[in-house]
Amino acid sequence: MKIESQKELISGFQHLELLANQVVEGFISGMHKSPFHGFSAEFAEHKVYNKGESTKHIDWKLYAKTDRLYTKKFEEETNLRCHLIIDNSSSMHYPKLNSNQLFYQSKIGFSVLASAVLMNLLKKQRDAVGLSIYSDKYEYYAPEKGSDRHHRMLLNQLENTLTASVSNKSTDTVTYLHQIAEKMHRRSMIVLFTDMFQYADSDKLFNALQHLKHDKHKVIVFHVTDEETELKFDFDTTPRKFIDLETGEMINLFADQVKQDYFKTAQNYFKEIALVCAQNKIKYLPVNVGANFEKILTTYLAEKQMFG
Repeated sequence: MKIESQKELISGFQHLELLANQVVEGFISGMHKSPFHGFSAEFAEHKVYNKGESTKHIDWKLYAKTDRLYTKKFEEETNLRCHLIIDNSSSMHYPKLNSNQLFYQSKIGFSVLASAVLMNLLKKQRDAVGLSIYSDKYEYYAPEKGSDRHHRMLLNQLENTLTASVSNKSTDTVTYLHQIAEKMHRRSMIVLFTDMFQYADSDKLFNALQHLKHDKHKVIVFHVTDEETELKFDFDTTPRKFIDLETGEMINLFADQVKQDYFKTAQNYFKEIALVCAQNKIKYLPVNVGANFEKILTTYLAEKQMFG
């Protein structure tokens, strides 16, 4: 589905829901080529058979088609609780898009659509999903539920996040990750979308990420960036005015004069985050705005399989 303007695409949550569904359906249809072979046709109705379980509900017809054992999954089953977290600070609303660009070519648009895609997948698997959105305040919280009404409420909130005013909203990731961690009373998967721009020192940020891991939660951090400009600092040689979206501070630069040093500093920061996440068994994945969502979905499914 190609829609020419942001306004048309985000005018109602039905569009976001439709787009998310198309992404998931396309992914599922190609799963026979992936390590998750066997889920596609009966995706919402089956789960992998684990050795030692009762053989009473094994689907032998599906076994004949796939040569793998699956048991029938009943509607009242909820295998997993997942809490999505979106950083909605002003820096996440970069880059500013032209009318002919797709909304998910900004960091917030990408994070919103990725969240809707994961919600769609969770709904198909009859899992429960919750949502937190923060910036310089805790903007929104909904606990994990699996109903259609809850799903639509969250989609509506994601739509509102795209269209709301975001001038000079700073990032207080540390404070709100701690608050979210305190709200998580049952073991869950926690998925965070953020650009990692924050003013607290790195140790405080890493402590907040560690807090999310308490009570044996599984944590995935998607580090969302506009790779060309925010990592590679790829601008032309003309003088430019750079404006901090969260503070309004401005600086005039010839980008090519600082490009090499900037890239080295940015790379080191990415590596530092990746190392701390690895040490704390947090899945860390940098993702570029406008990319396809296969990496998001395969990462989620792989982590879910290990969640147990």
